[in-house]
Amino acid sequence: MAQIVIMPRQGQSVESCVITEWKKKVGDPVAEKEVLFSYETDKSTFDEPSPADGVLLAVFAEEGDDVECLRPVCIVGQQGEDISSLIPTAEDTGAPAPAQPTKETGEKGNEAAEEAPSAESFQAPTGNAGGKMKISPRARRLAEKTDADLSRAVPTGPNGRIIERDVNALLDKGFTLPSREEAAPEAPVPSTAPKAEEYDDVKLSGVRRTIARSMHASLSEMAQLTLHSSFDATQVMAYRARLKEKSEALGMNRITLNDMILYAVSRTLLPGHKALNAHYLEEPGVLRCFSSVHLGVAVDTERGLLVPTVREADKLSLSALAAASHEAIDAAQKGSISPDKLKGASFTVTNLGSLGIESFTPVINPPQTAILGVGSVVFRLRENGQTYPAMGLSLTFDHRALDGAPAARFLKELCAALADFDLLLAK
Repeated sequence: MAQIVIMPRQGQSVESCVITEWKKKVGDPVAEKEVLFSYETDKSTFDEPSPADGVLLAVFAEEGDDVECLRPVCIVGQQGEDISSLIPTAEDTGAPAPAQPTKETGEKGNEAAEEAPSAESFQAPTGNAGGKMKISPRARRLAEKTDADLSRAVPTGPNGRIIERDVNALLDKGFTLPSREEAAPEAPVPSTAPKAEEYDDVKLSGVRRTIARSMHASLSEMAQLTLHSSFDATQVMAYRARLKEKSEALGMNRITLNDMILYAVSRTLLPGHKALNAHYLEEPGVLRCFSSVHLGVAVDTERGLLVPTVREADKLSLSALAAASHEAIDAAQKGSISPDKLKGASFTVTNLGSLGIESFTPVINPPQTAILGVGSVVFRLRENGQTYPAMGLSLTFDHRALDGAPAARFLKELCAALADFDLLLAK
């Protein structure tokens, strides 16, 4: 019996997914659980398996299409099976309805359908009387900030309203209004563009575009300042060595230096540094301080930077925190992590120490108010001539949420906690 395959909802916050690749073509045989197509959210990628043995009888979306969750994508059934009753309507697939013939136009209705504007030539919607555009406040603010050309917008919101994702679609296609300098006529300039064979255009993934928008918004909307410090890593390195030697005998999970830093951060933020464990919400004009530490852990993946969240890290033991962070990191690197686990962090830690970076300026993940960068271990000289391992920490904070002195006090306290890690564990 033929079955409709719908676009799954990967997390409550996901409204639609982009089909990245069809693994099968119409008419191809498929086995149960064999991958039909791959798709991605703005953070993760997934494969959709066939619900049964059979043949791919029909598809309703192409590679690159942004399909709403729970919409039909394809049909799997037996060769020659009648699927006419399963073919979705335009409303079911989210596609625009074709033009219908009217008394005035008669058969010309079909011509009108052929001449209907495509997504790239669509003019500004006029859903309200007098031709007034329907647009959400968030979409309007984004359009004003980015000079998006709303005359080309294809509304996907309720009742023909332009919403934020429609504006992002314009920006992804490069549909922006020309600046005054660009609009002014100028004398023709000889082209100096390189020949096509001298470069390779690589299409940005959805994850890369999301990162770009988020980081640009972070740097353009926040008052960011970075403080650099370091701590004596003798204790944490010695403790890590003991754990590595005895973890198997004790039945413990592997614990890394990064896990120890996560643990120290979770214990240092609260209760004395609430402004760093917070979200800055400009529109309501509030600083949302969290009662628990929800740690974001920056992860380098093949698809770009992802930041899974370890919730209530301040309530976890070192071993439990290490297990939770490793699970989140593995899921992010495999691309199987739920989008719901990539949100809600109150503070983020990013570690470039394994790449030999001694210090850097991490960029805050809005609406968080701070992020901690972890550098590599370097050896320094004491006054007595002996060397010791020092690890660099870089704290970027939002100066709108707090001043430099409170941020510096947190960094100093964190360095002290890590330098005396054994005492921190005893608390």
